[in-house]
Amino acid sequence: MKILSTVDIVGLGALGTMYAFDFTRALGRENVRVLADAARTDRYRREGVTFNGEPCDLSFCDAASETRPAQLILYAVKYGALAQAMEETAHLIGPDTVILSVLNGIRSEEDLAARFGADKIVYCIARKMDAGKEGSRAVCKNHGELALGVRDGGTEENLRAVVDLFERIGFPYALPEDIRRDMWSKLLCNVGVNQTCSLLEGGYGLVHRPGPARDMMQAAMREVVAVANAEGIGLSEQDVTEWTATIDGLNPDGEPSMRQDSKAGRPTEVQLFAGTVCALGRKHGIPTPVNDVFLEKLH
Repeated sequence: MKILSTVDIVGLGALGTMYAFDFTRALGRENVRVLADAARTDRYRREGVTFNGEPCDLSFCDAASETRPAQLILYAVKYGALAQAMEETAHLIGPDTVILSVLNGIRSEEDLAARFGADKIVYCIARKMDAGKEGSRAVCKNHGELALGVRDGGTEENLRAVVDLFERIGFPYALPEDIRRDMWSKLLCNVGVNQTCSLLEGGYGLVHRPGPARDMMQAAMREVVAVANAEGIGLSEQDVTEWTATIDGLNPDGEPSMRQDSKAGRPTEVQLFAGTVCALGRKHGIPTPVNDVFLEKLH
């Protein structure tokens, strides 16, 4: 069986910092690289980064100067930066490299497969965490888990290798029966809570209590159920109920990533969320009024 002993992280937002911290603590600094371009690498080295108040002793590496092929590479950038990240790290993707993406939405694995080959992709969903980052400070109360699976040309060998690594280091993961359905289920969550908190300018606590914000979140989720069903994905009201319960367990003072982006004046992922739902709604003749509002207001 393929044995993974090194990990590369691309992207140092909230999730990237959390995973770089976790893997470095488990595998040692010499076995975990945080890959970026030269300018970002220099900034990371100057400013450093903390996770839950603890300084992170990470190995910041200029990707262009690295030559060791990646064993396991985890992309944690925003979707708009994925194309550039792929090109910056393409020379490190070897025939045996395993690729994970923790990006939001349902597109990143397809893009990575088109660039590097479907056989290298282990489908992945980051879920049940409430990580946030402001400046160089990342915080997370609930670390959540990575849900894993293979489809569309992926190999069971690569999935087993990732599971073996996670077992060895005690990293939380899940193996859902249908990874595609779970990816759509996570999209349902993001479409609801990320966009509602961004539009109404609040954290998770905004949707914890009954009222217009919670109603908006759940209505947006139900639009995902409708278009998913039209696409042959078996989501239901149970997914709305389960994700609402998960969100209710998150830190009320925490904020979803899209809210963090909008506060900081960064481009949001509205096209990944409302954009996907509205386009599929038009395709199937399904009304998507809540996501239409999100798409209009959250550019």
